[in-house]
Amino acid sequence: MPRHYRRNRGVSPTSRAGEALSALSRFRVEFYGCLYSRADALFELTDGILCADGPVKTLVELCLAVEHRRGYGALYAALDRGWLEPTRLRRALAGLPLPRAGDGRIVLAVGVSNWLRPDAPTSDGRQFCHVYGCGDRKTDQFAPGWPYSFAAALEAARTSWVALLDAVRLGPAGDATAGTAAQLRDVVERESAVACREVRTRRIGRSGLHHCRLGP
Repeated sequence: MPRHYRRNRGVSPTSRAGEALSALSRFRVEFYGCLYSRADALFELTDGILCADGPVKTLVELCLAVEHRRGYGALYAALDRGWLEPTRLRRALAGLPLPRAGDGRIVLAVGVSNWLRPDAPTSDGRQFCHVYGCGDRKTDQFAPGWPYSFAAALEAARTSWVALLDAVRLGPAGDATAGTAAQLRDVVERESAVACREVRTRRIGRSGLHHCRLGP
């Protein structure tokens, strides 16, 4: 159950659980509607990833998940020929309940996570991603892959849980600061339009971005 449901005082636990289950059920229906091709296989694939006992390291492992009721052939066919409409998924995420700070604001943060693929020389668009080493910075290295910029709503408490709202692949010739500004602007506009929320932003930067160009 999302943590922001548990912070609502004066509401019975049964009622909070019902609200969380209702929100989850609505999102599952909306998420299925975002799958335009090979919908059933992609939906079960997503369930298998989320319900696995630990990190999924190979696609074949998902065939053993109870939630994935299809064979490995259907799994690869879904990834090869399936299609998810990203614009519709972003609207669905904008309509979910989001955690808020103590003053009622929705605090957004951005960060980059690299999908490293050093053994995929035929894949297009790869670039050298900075991989931080442990301890001494001399162990840092660069590996081929794709950097993705993520936007998320932060929890008020000290926790690593966040509500992911958007993900964009950064191109080798793109401006990271301009791309982040456009990403945050799109997230705020969707929250205002889809969920009818008044979003007041707090500027939380990340390394390598020009804060003055991001704006307040």
